[in-house]
Amino acid sequence: MNNLKYKCLKCGVCCFEIPGDYQKRIPLYPEEVEKLIVIAKERNIRFQVIEDLVFPDILNKKIIVITYKIKLDNENKCCPFYSEEKGCTIQEIKPMACKAYPLSLKQEDAFHFQISIDPLCNYVLKYYDELTNINLDQIKAIFDEEYKNAELHLKKNKKLILKIKQLEHLNKIKILREITIDQFNDYLKKWDRVEIKV
Repeated sequence: MNNLKYKCLKCGVCCFEIPGDYQKRIPLYPEEVEKLIVIAKERNIRFQVIEDLVFPDILNKKIIVITYKIKLDNENKCCPFYSEEKGCTIQEIKPMACKAYPLSLKQEDAFHFQISIDPLCNYVLKYYDELTNINLDQIKAIFDEEYKNAELHLKKNKKLILKIKQLEHLNKIKILREITIDQFNDYLKKWDRVEIKV
């Protein structure tokens, strides 16, 4: 355990869609999407995102977009920036969620997140027995950079949620706490989008 140190195997498991009903969620902040759009244009890569975490603001009749996610609908069902030869081709500017992998933020509800280890990562599978039941200090030691990035990701999410709460407190927006699927879908079809950044 003392010698265990995470090293990306460049296998791309984190970059590919998982077969079945489960949909992979790699959240991207609006500013990350803007950077990736520029790179995709430079490289002539088809890059599309869809809305991920959104809130309907019934006061202004807007959909507040917090995060997007990459559409993994290309031929290989993977991130368009993944290469079998090199792995991630945007290593220096890859999204915060990718920098934190295999540590991920598990969203418990709209206002609470938890850090967990993705069991689908090939490194995690390789050392599964050693990684079972490790404590937070061991996670920090084994996944040093990834843990720091997961913390940054968590802090950013908390800041975004705090900003929404502040806007609500100032009566600048109004988010429904209870909403039907039909209402939500109706709002998604009719209302314009606005991004929140911190």
